Amino acid sequence: MGSNKAISNDSLAMDTGKKEYSGKKLRVALIGCGGICQTHMTAYKDIPEVEIVAACDILPERLKVMAEKWGVTRGYADWKTMLAEVKPDAVDICTPNGVHCAPAVDAANAGCHVMVEKPMAMNPAECEQMIAAAKKNNVKLAVGFQNRYHEYTQFLKRAKDEGQFGKIMFVKAQALRRRGIPNWGVFGQKALQGGGPMIDIGVHIVEASHYFIGSPRPVAASGNIWTYLGDKPSEVVCPWPNWDFKTYTVEDLAIGQIRFEDGSIMQIESSFAAHIEKNVFSFTVIGDKAGGTWDPPRIFTDRAGTMIDVAPNFLPDCDFQSMFKVKLQNWVDACLKGTELTAPGEAGLMVQKILDGIYRSAAAGGREVAID
Repeated sequence: MGSNKAISNDSLAMDTGKKEYSGKKLRVALIGCGGICQTHMTAYKDIPEVEIVAACDILPERLKVMAEKWGVTRGYADWKTMLAEVKPDAVDICTPNGVHCAPAVDAANAGCHVMVEKPMAMNPAECEQMIAAAKKNNVKLAVGFQNRYHEYTQFLKRAKDEGQFGKIMFVKAQALRRRGIPNWGVFGQKALQGGGPMIDIGVHIVEASHYFIGSPRPVAASGNIWTYLGDKPSEVVCPWPNWDFKTYTVEDLAIGQIRFEDGSIMQIESSFAAHIEKNVFSFTVIGDKAGGTWDPPRIFTDRAGTMIDVAPNFLPDCDFQSMFKVKLQNWVDACLKGTELTAPGEAGLMVQKILDGIYRSAAAGGREVAID
């Protein structure tokens, strides 16, 4: 994968090449200027409808990067001051998970549209606060779920919408790393992140597969989590060594099962560190007419009295950066033109309820818990 194109949910190809733009611009301020913010800034270079007007971060060195690398000279340590002085049209939140809700609510109350990185918040209650604030102030609230824009997801979604899978009974979502505990940021600190691999990388494949099967309402969850490597020093050679094991309070492995209102079931597996052959990021689906896999993108069915495997002859290439461009463009268009959001706050709430259900079940010894 390496081209500069991706497909949106309405199957319209979006060119990520830079364009000139002479119309009204969306004045965007960034809150949180770490690594993921830099990915957003790279995407904004190719969205001419956007003007970045300010940035907020508690670390001066990050604001320095925003000024020197991106020319964003209005830097703030406090988002409330920034909102009051800059009065942006929209705010893009790229903070750790524990600092999603408060700035989102404050921005909405200031009349700003909001984009918030995944997961939407720490728990469903925070998501509901964010949605309520956006509705009250009539602003757009989007969640950064880029994998629903991935070409593999879109291929399977088109097939599903055509009825090729029939009734979907089961989906298995996997986001597994053999040894990939982040050695930067606060990904190992539950108080700031809300959890480990399930909430950090599991959320990506959960949201893509949940979107693909039609976003049914989750009604119950069961799950377990284990920590056995991340909270100990390690001399094992791996791509990301020397993580901070002393502050590591999240799980290494999480396994969960979700029951949906339509009778279908989702199994979820996610790990930062697991004794497996290789990293896995994919989902598998079984329907009464066909099954399939996300990576590689395949459909398994019967035709002419024969079991056959269907593979796309061509899909436009889709890299990580191009998906960010498409998801941000969808939000910008919704803010400026009133078009539909592909991943609104309600989608983020549904995914959060899935993650929260698994963690609540794990805390209850693995017994099934209801999802309201």
